[in-house]
Amino acid sequence: MAEAAMAARVPPDEDGDECLPQYRHLLSPDLLAGQVAFITGGGSGIGFRIAEIFMRHGCRTVIASRNLQRVSEASKKLMAATGQQCLPLSIDVRQPQTIAAAVDEALKEFQRIDILINGAAGNFLCPASALSFNAFKTVIDIDTMGTFNTSKVLFEKYFRDHGGVIVNITATLSYRGQALQVHAGAAKAAIDAMTRHLAVEWGPNNIRVNSLAPGPITGTEGFRRLGGKSAEKSDLFSVIPLQRAGNKTEIAHSTLYLASPLSSYVTGTTLVVDGGSWLTSPNSFSALLGISSSSAKL
Repeated sequence: MAEAAMAARVPPDEDGDECLPQYRHLLSPDLLAGQVAFITGGGSGIGFRIAEIFMRHGCRTVIASRNLQRVSEASKKLMAATGQQCLPLSIDVRQPQTIAAAVDEALKEFQRIDILINGAAGNFLCPASALSFNAFKTVIDIDTMGTFNTSKVLFEKYFRDHGGVIVNITATLSYRGQALQVHAGAAKAAIDAMTRHLAVEWGPNNIRVNSLAPGPITGTEGFRRLGGKSAEKSDLFSVIPLQRAGNKTEIAHSTLYLASPLSSYVTGTTLVVDGGSWLTSPNSFSALLGISSSSAKL
């Protein structure tokens, strides 16, 4: 009985990067009407679903990543499913000049950007002893530097004078020193700190800055690469207080809350959306070692 009731409350999701065949609005369909969201990493996974849910609430979107073909294909799916505009652009968040060019193109197309979602990231499992110097640097460059670069470009080109909302997608890895994740844990912890600093400095410009930290989320590359399938088969998700992994729609709904007027007095904080996972999930170095990369030489 409890399982059936829980299943009824979990919003539907698609395993791959496909739009939802059906969607029931829990909030007003015009919650983000007239607004424009710039989403890095928007061509796949969580970023794709965030774009879809925003568009289903009246928002136009810019989805940006290094892979122009991927975001172009994604934008066609999103526009067909929602009827809203979606501009695909190629950027490398490690290179501010590519971000600046993309923001200029987005402003030329839409004349405004109201929301920034920093979702570009890179991760894998690897013990610190086997992690190359360059592999560690690469994750810091994409996650931490990429978040700062994109936020600063948007601030200079639009947010400083018009206000805006920034949501940084982070993680709970640093809360307990998650084994095999020193690179991503350090990168995401730095972003959470950045969130607080920018909230303080940019608040007077009417800019809200928050982080959102997902737990294990099905249907994502991270789930596949970070042992999610193995955990599912081993029933490891039963130790999570809510007894399951989350899905991309749940993360998109939480991001919608942070990006919308519903959270108009919320800034400088991290919303953890993980079913309580970080409180109870195993963190055994020796047990996790079996599903890690033997080395990471990016």
